Amino acid sequence: MGHPVYRGEKPQLHYAGDFTWNSMSGRSVRLRSVPIQSLSELERARLQEVAFYQLQQDCDLSCQITIPKDGQKRKKSLRKKLDSLGKEKNKDKEFIPQAFGMPLSQVIANDRAYKLKQDLQRDEQKDASDFVASLLPFGNKRQNKELSSSNSSLSSTSETPNESTSPNTPEPAPRARRRGAMSVDSITDLDDNQSRLLEALQLSLPAEAQSKKEKARDKKLSLNPIYRQVPRLVDSCCQHLEKHGLQTVGIFRVGSSKKRVRQLREEFDRGIDVSLEEEHSVHDVAALLKEFLRDMPDPLLTRELYTAFINTLLLEPEEQLGTLQLLIYLLPPCNCDTLHRLLQFLSIVARHADDNISKDGQEVTGNKMTSLNLATIFGPNLLHKQKSSDKEFSVQSSARAEESTAIIAVVQKMIENYEALFMVPPDLQNEVLISLLETDPDVVDYLLRRKASQSSYRTRNSPEGRE
Repeated sequence: MGHPVYRGEKPQLHYAGDFTWNSMSGRSVRLRSVPIQSLSELERARLQEVAFYQLQQDCDLSCQITIPKDGQKRKKSLRKKLDSLGKEKNKDKEFIPQAFGMPLSQVIANDRAYKLKQDLQRDEQKDASDFVASLLPFGNKRQNKELSSSNSSLSSTSETPNESTSPNTPEPAPRARRRGAMSVDSITDLDDNQSRLLEALQLSLPAEAQSKKEKARDKKLSLNPIYRQVPRLVDSCCQHLEKHGLQTVGIFRVGSSKKRVRQLREEFDRGIDVSLEEEHSVHDVAALLKEFLRDMPDPLLTRELYTAFINTLLLEPEEQLGTLQLLIYLLPPCNCDTLHRLLQFLSIVARHADDNISKDGQEVTGNKMTSLNLATIFGPNLLHKQKSSDKEFSVQSSARAEESTAIIAVVQKMIENYEALFMVPPDLQNEVLISLLETDPDVVDYLLRRKASQSSYRTRNSPEGRE
């Protein structure tokens, strides 16, 4: 591969070879493997294209490969279906589900709208508290004046003690004043206008870019890392199980309380701030996580890439991991980030599968959930072509049994190698920067400066750098 060079007015930006770039400031930046979440939104979009090209050119998967959509286009039709079903079958439920059965990107948008609403409420409460505090000096002066008034004044105030003896909580005044700022009514209006507010307040979503031409898309994408796109429910379940369930024998296999799971499900669907505490059953939370993944309209690994993921098993063993990595790069950011969080959690669970001896010499029972057991449970929910009924699963053909075995093998490999799968090696980062160089040298220079600062930070905070 040649070394593309951008030659404009001094200083110059160019690729010096060996994954080393010289920025416009003259600084030399050597590319190193980095987590995919550390890339900017623009870099991740270009990485999809680079991975797609490499899969087409270098990997013989014997199937057609496409870059999956992120599910936003299905949002309106799905909402209409949910509305009609809600009116006919669930008249007592006058709400649209916020989590279950929704496209993943919409679940994350709902979570962000919920967080925005919480932030607005906190800001309003803080403004009200500040306003009350500002009235305290005035209230104290007024109280002193009333205490020194005539006996007739004292007798009249004694008839209404709440107005004269509680200057610290002058309710009527703050309420009147608050209407000039953010009112409760306008916070409530957030539910009706959340999509418009999100467009104004959040980074542009990848879905906005995918329906437009490449140049128009790139202008909309951020040059900084995008927020981690993991549903609140998934992260909450994983955190709870990491804290309370790692030593639970048969986690994900033992039955749960259907009533309690249904209640938790409805609370998340209503957008309630659900806090999973120690008293929540590990098996209930585990079942809730499985239900969420099972009910997704499109599986986490997407239907478009089903055959490609399965066919990685036909490659030579040394090629399988690299090809899985490229396929993961094709996933929409919300699928990629959620998959990373889930595989990270499942890897932790698998590390606690065997019995072991604690530091104080006590025997600790393992949870018995190896990576194979976990892949057997989660594989069919993460990777499938279409949902099948229980009857279809009970009468499996030999072909379906082979596919199930392949699905389990793919997901097991992901659990065991999740850390490597979500790192982006220097050669692919290099291809991304080269693809941007001809049209946007200033963008490349900015990205290089950011990479240099990140590298310096990692060096300073590494054990070697602190010595």
